[in-house]
Formats: sequence, C-alpha cells, structure tokens
Amino acid sequence: MYVIAHLSDPHLDGSEQARDRLRRVTSYVRSSTVDVVLVTGDLADHGLPEEYVEVARELTFDVPTLVLPGNHDVSQPFRALLTEPDHASGHPVNQVRDVGQARFVLVDSTVEGKDHGYLSDDTLAWLETTLTHAVDGPLFVAMHHPPFELHHPVMDQWKLENPDDLAKVLEGKPVTALLTGHVHNAITTTFAGLPVRGAPGIRSTVRLPFEPQTESLVDLTADPGLAFHAYTAEEPLHTVYRSL
Repeated sequence: MYVIAHLSDPHLDGSEQARDRLRRVTSYVRSSTVDVVLVTGDLADHGLPEEYVEVARELTFDVPTLVLPGNHDVSQPFRALLTEPDHASGHPVNQVRDVGQARFVLVDSTVEGKDHGYLSDDTLAWLETTLTHAVDGPLFVAMHHPPFELHHPVMDQWKLENPDDLAKVLEGKPVTALLTGHVHNAITTTFAGLPVRGAPGIRSTVRLPFEPQTESLVDLTADPGLAFHAYTAEEPLHTVYRSL
C-alpha cells in the first residue's frame, strides 16, 4: 500500500492562529505512516518571503514533501521551497516528482495577481508531453484549482477557467487521480472519467449554500483537516478524510 498525506490551504501569515491550525495537522501526519506529503497550494497567505520562511520551517517531515502554488502564492519566493526546481525562475511552476513507485505531475494552475485558475498553452503542452511518458506505478496529477464549479456564488468566481482544455489533455492518459485544493472543502467527484480528490482547508472552511451560513466567506472555527489517499495496485484509490 502506498499512502499520500494530502494537505491544502494553510495560508500561513505569521499569526499564531494559522500556525497552530497547521501544527494540528502536521503533528498528526508525523505520527502516521505515509510515503509522501502533498500540499496543494496557498501555503502563504500574501506570498511574502517571510511567510515562506515559516512554511519551510513548519512543513518538515521524514518523508518527501511536494508543494505546488495556489492563487495566494507568488512564484519567485515560492520557488525557494523547491529542492528540485525545473527552472531557475519564472512562472508557471510546473514540476514532475517521482517518489517511490508513484509519479506526481504538479501543475501550476495559477494566474499571477489573480484568484481564478487558468492553464496556459505552454502548461497544457507540457502536461500532454509529461503524461505520455510511461510510469510503472500510480500517476497523480495535482493542481490548486479543481476543474469544476463548487456551486458557490463567491468561490465560483475563482474557478479554473478552461477545464475543457484540461479534459482534452487527460483523455486516454493512465492517470490514477486528480488531487486538488482551493475550495477549502473535502470533495470527491470525477472529471474526464477520472477520480478527483479535493483536500479540506487547513486555515478555514467555506460553507456551501445549503449549509448553515457564517458572517464571512470562511469559517475559521471549523476543525482543520486532511486527506489520506491509499493506493494498492489493481484496486480503486481509497481516500479517508480526517478532521483534527
């Protein structure tokens, strides 16, 4: 069994509240047996260099840690976190990482200075080429923005704008699952015939329109959470969500 600890949206900003919520999750992960930790964006709240210093200090594990940017992140200081950057500088921050038997294709869905997601022609071409290379184990595609609407009047303003382009690239590719963040909710669905697993928000939760509403968009009182994805060959991907 190959196990991924999937975290998302810690939004570290130097505050004790954000730090403590992340530590509730990271402490639990360190007490668990996993093969890799994946964090699907919005590591920093404002994209400031000092926030990434805090991120680097807090996201320390005994297993490989993979990170990709969200709409709150900024490419240049974000790259300081990457131990094996594909490029020395610039945007987007697209990466391929092999950890044990699994390959992770980390797609930068961000648009600098904006909150919505968009996959550029260069990124789509890179993804098409990357997914044609054979891999013996599971193949995961991870990005910040999920390729569907949340049916939320605010969050859907910041959705991935070109999901159809992504679907064309994914067609016929041996992808095990898409792993996403951004919407601060644990979500399981399908896209282009593939499983999608969205991690809950660490910093906060976004209530959906059919739930009891809070005064603000985000609920800072809901427990932080994470996902564990367990892969076994010839079996469906198993996902378990934990609130802490």
